[in-house]
Amino acid sequence: MDQTFLTVENLRSNALFKYCSDADIRNILRVLREETFQSNTIIFNENSHGERLYLILEGKVRISKITRGGQETTLALLGKGDFFGEMELLDNEPRSARTRALEKTIAAGISKNDFDSLIKSNHIITLNLLKTISRRLRTADQTIVSELEHTIEISRQHIGKLNLLIDAAKTVNSTLDLDKLLDIILETAIKSISADRGTLYLLDEAKSEIWSKALRGTEVIEIRLPVGKGLAGYVAKTGETINIPDAYNDARFNPEVDKKSGYHTNNMLCMPMRNRDKKIIGVFQMLNKKGGAFTADDEEFINALSIHASIAIENARIAQEMVNNERLSAVGRMASTIIHDIKNPMGTLRVYAQVMKKKSGNEEAAKLADEMITQVDRFVNMTQEILDFSRGVSSTNIEEVEFGNIMEGVLLFIEKDLTKRKVKLEHDLGYKGKAKIDQDKIVRVFYNIASNAADAMPNGGTLSVSTAEQDGMVKIDFRDTGTGMPEEVKRKIFEPFVTYGKKHGTGLGMAIVKKVMDDHKGKIEIESELGKGTTIRLLLPI
Repeated sequence: MDQTFLTVENLRSNALFKYCSDADIRNILRVLREETFQSNTIIFNENSHGERLYLILEGKVRISKITRGGQETTLALLGKGDFFGEMELLDNEPRSARTRALEKTIAAGISKNDFDSLIKSNHIITLNLLKTISRRLRTADQTIVSELEHTIEISRQHIGKLNLLIDAAKTVNSTLDLDKLLDIILETAIKSISADRGTLYLLDEAKSEIWSKALRGTEVIEIRLPVGKGLAGYVAKTGETINIPDAYNDARFNPEVDKKSGYHTNNMLCMPMRNRDKKIIGVFQMLNKKGGAFTADDEEFINALSIHASIAIENARIAQEMVNNERLSAVGRMASTIIHDIKNPMGTLRVYAQVMKKKSGNEEAAKLADEMITQVDRFVNMTQEILDFSRGVSSTNIEEVEFGNIMEGVLLFIEKDLTKRKVKLEHDLGYKGKAKIDQDKIVRVFYNIASNAADAMPNGGTLSVSTAEQDGMVKIDFRDTGTGMPEEVKRKIFEPFVTYGKKHGTGLGMAIVKKVMDDHKGKIEIESELGKGTTIRLLLPI
């Protein structure tokens, strides 16, 4: 075996043999055995039985303790001139720590019997051993105290975060109004992680879009992005967290948004908002953390907040649904009472009108009688329509009809009402083919839309109606020159009890329209701009 490291000079530099004579060291050399440990080799493990003390001739080792949580805590780092493994030889107990070579290490091993003989025969070695043990105990004490202080500080930080999260949870559960709730969630997120500003997007699965509200001047507008587009859309699609510490040096950041808004983005954190089932329901987009970039702690907090936020959003939606259901129930009871109370008198009026028409012999009187019959039927049908909607009745009587004839009849009926309200009706009926529809329900849909258009033109205007075939569907456009509607109203227009710009009505008209179109497996689209009018587009399968 190569013994080049086992020299008097090497041993004299070891703490155990300090002040020993060369003769004593030469005697000690006879009982030593050189050993080599490669980097990252475990020399001995905790709780193993020790039979040797090691003198480090070259290299470095780490003495460490494994905690109950599986973490390795460093007790000492030793190098050339140090020794280790003495405690087990002194007290005959198992090893109390793990020793690992941090690099290629060459050590001289001495057996327990030879070690016992040395400390009995050489008081200098005994004194050196005691001094080293005392120094290591002091160092270990300081290490333990430092670790304890560090643990206490981490615990304080965790408690602080927990208290912050508890306060945030209380805040986001303080309202059941969804619009207010979204503002509260966003403000809580911004404040909690010291961001300058941010955006909270919600996922619209039906349209595969994420949407949010933004204040532009004095108007609240709605922002919609396709899932997968932009950073927020990408996060909504993949569920990944994007933390950009330097926005303008990251290829994923689009500076065009800053150019348009005049805002300068320094850093960005974009994270998914997940519910209890880990399903993505929205996206947090935080900008410009005060004092530096967003940290892993910020990500952890937003992740925890998202669970509470998603529960609050779900509760707000359930509460709104319960309110709507209760209101629908009340409307249904009212409609049922009206139908019950007016059924006989309305039937009587209808019969009288038919009799008047037959006996009058006057063309003008006959027209008035027809108008009375039409209005009676319209009133009864409208009340029945509200009753069916409130009860969730969804029966349809689909039959094949000549669609052009239906449209002409509807427009003739609608035009009379529009003329009284100073609204000009224009039409371009390009589709003359057949369609399978529930004629009564589709006619009521057309009338509801035309009536809303007239409401949006209180001082008169023009309603243009056109039909055409498009991709195997009948496209019906109702385009008015009215006041238009803001994005906020447009987003909610199909919800029950939503009205805009009129004092009368139940707020169920467009909700019923949407229900009828769904029952026909059709589509409805809305284009609207304040001050420029609204276009409602219906698509019915041919």
